[in-house]
Amino acid sequence: MKTRGFTLVVSLTLLACASSGASRSLFNGKDLTGWHVDIPAADTNPRLSNAFIVRNGLLVSLGEPRGHLITDLSFSNYRLEVEYRFPGAPGNAGVLVHASTPRALYGMFPKSIEVQMEHGNAGDFWCIVEDIRVPDMEARRGPPAEWGITEGKARRIRNLTDSSEKPLGEWNTMVVEAVGRSIRVWVNGDLVNDGSDATADHGQIALQAEGSEVEFRKLVVTPIRALTH
Repeated sequence: MKTRGFTLVVSLTLLACASSGASRSLFNGKDLTGWHVDIPAADTNPRLSNAFIVRNGLLVSLGEPRGHLITDLSFSNYRLEVEYRFPGAPGNAGVLVHASTPRALYGMFPKSIEVQMEHGNAGDFWCIVEDIRVPDMEARRGPPAEWGITEGKARRIRNLTDSSEKPLGEWNTMVVEAVGRSIRVWVNGDLVNDGSDATADHGQIALQAEGSEVEFRKLVVTPIRALTH
């Protein structure tokens, strides 16, 4: 299994010519070119199966063994469009933005800000050794004394809606815009989170294997200069 590979840090503005607004698909429909896998359990069991495969033209996170599929490139100032579904039982997964140091939390999660995809909670922020602020922080994160970005702290920031996801088995569209230190998220057209003052403004993009099978049919990045209002 290919694990933590060489990371080429390139601004998306250089990668895709921001002046033209050209979009780039992160998935070619055939293989995992442009990505590398980090499965911590593979360190002691190199014969462990890969949690990420291509099946019938879809990128699939099998959920086990747990870990992350991480872009080789680093991005800034972009819109990420993701189409995904849980084909079987409702489950958990996420898209990580501004990812950097691998295994920074619990020996598993890269330093990043997670945009939650868990069925029923899509659009939550989870702070993974990075932080971000939203309006109504206490209502959505809990008492300030409990906030934090490491093990045992209140790292979850709840999203703004309860009914934005499609029924189980149907395709959802998640849009994440990251410009400067702001991150804005839509699920199926609904604005579900809007954060600012993030502690990072660029990094890799990662997908999780977190116990549940998830299918992806679209992963497209477009350079932008401002958030959509």
